[in-house]
Amino acid sequence: MSEVKISAETRTEFGKGAARRIRRADKVPGVLYGHGSDPIHLTFPGHELLLALRTPNVLIALDIDGKSTELAIPKSVQRDPLKGFLEHVDLQLVQRGETVAVEVPVQAEGELAPGGYLLEHVLNALPIEAEATHLPESVTVSVEGLEAGASVLAKDIALPSGAKLAVDGETVVLQVVAAQAEESAGEGEAEGDEAAEG
Repeated sequence: MSEVKISAETRTEFGKGAARRIRRADKVPGVLYGHGSDPIHLTFPGHELLLALRTPNVLIALDIDGKSTELAIPKSVQRDPLKGFLEHVDLQLVQRGETVAVEVPVQAEGELAPGGYLLEHVLNALPIEAEATHLPESVTVSVEGLEAGASVLAKDIALPSGAKLAVDGETVVLQVVAAQAEESAGEGEAEGDEAAEG
């Protein structure tokens, strides 16, 4: 897992006006919390943070005011619903060797059996626990040849070394369903005819 270095500055201004000023300067307000310490309010460089957050569960080495370096992972990211820019980010303090709970994106590979089946993602992300500096970016599941009614359970997914499930192993993650044929137009017409006769 890659570690991304980002410089952050502590901030003393709060509220919507302060947040708008920070974003106008192409920066992002955020909070670093964890390990029972008081939350630290920070400002991050917008472009660098945006690039880092493209990697799920990225490990960020924060250089805070050039005085201390802390390791953190993203916990909550708020984006503008229309323009997609970062509005606020919450980061969780982590330490090397510490086990943390995260959600890892599930990626399916392979072709379903012929017959117009659809793959339904019951869970888009799998809850796992892993060492903070070895968080997987995703897990991959083969759906090769699966037919309608087939399911992939959490326990069926191969996890990287050192990671373990943080959800019941019997939890359905993916399932294959038959494609729904369009309702035949004849049914609606028949009802209409009966109403006309009565």
